[in-house]
Amino acid sequence: MLSLLHHPNLVNLIGYCADGDQRLLVYEYMSLGSLEDHLHDLSPSKKRLDWNMRMKIAAGAAKGLEYLHDKANPPVIYRDLKCSNILLGEGYHPKLSDFGLAKLGPVGENTHVSTRVMGTYGYCAPEYAMTGQLTLKSDVYSFGVVLLEIITGRKAIDNSKSAAEQNLVAWARPLFKDRRKFSQMADPMLQGQYPSRGLYQALAVAAMCVQEQANMRPVIADVVTALSYLASQRHDHNTQTVQNSRLSPGTPSRARRGR
Repeated sequence: MLSLLHHPNLVNLIGYCADGDQRLLVYEYMSLGSLEDHLHDLSPSKKRLDWNMRMKIAAGAAKGLEYLHDKANPPVIYRDLKCSNILLGEGYHPKLSDFGLAKLGPVGENTHVSTRVMGTYGYCAPEYAMTGQLTLKSDVYSFGVVLLEIITGRKAIDNSKSAAEQNLVAWARPLFKDRRKFSQMADPMLQGQYPSRGLYQALAVAAMCVQEQANMRPVIADVVTALSYLASQRHDHNTQTVQNSRLSPGTPSRARRGR
């Protein structure tokens, strides 16, 4: 499967080695490690990701997922999207990696594939965890969790926090209902250096992706549209302004429509 998939936001498979009982896959080297390394448990020497970089990474990861869902034939359900599987190359260019759990998606009249529940606790869509029915929207849920991590700096599951705050989605859901609380959700590491409107729009996309009902979630193409717009809005830390790109301000609204 991997040898057939080629996209700027997917890690390239270079080759393999099968020698005795050794089975090795050889991938391109991603020099900056994983997104998880840059969001959580940072060493003092590690550079903090600013708002612009976070949106660029989120948009790139979404484009990789869009390729798997909409361009690959048959579509591929990634099934284990999480921050540790998004690797960063030079210039913090994001690529999806580790396709060990990927499944070929439903074809023809089928709406889902049934499979043993695998993946990572905290990222699994509720309907997949309960029924084993895997759809493209299962990946959209996982992406929403990743986007929440990018925005908030919190882990999907953090057992060091109080019971009410251990699960990122459960913590975020009540806050989504009150725009006045959105600023509380921004990663403290950003130190307030983000565009308020951009934060609202990014959180709106994340909220749509982690909807309980799968059919209420957007398709990944609409998520790409919204995040590409946000990534194009350069936030200037010094003047606290956003320089407009050629994209129209209305672009993100497409993400609010689930198809």
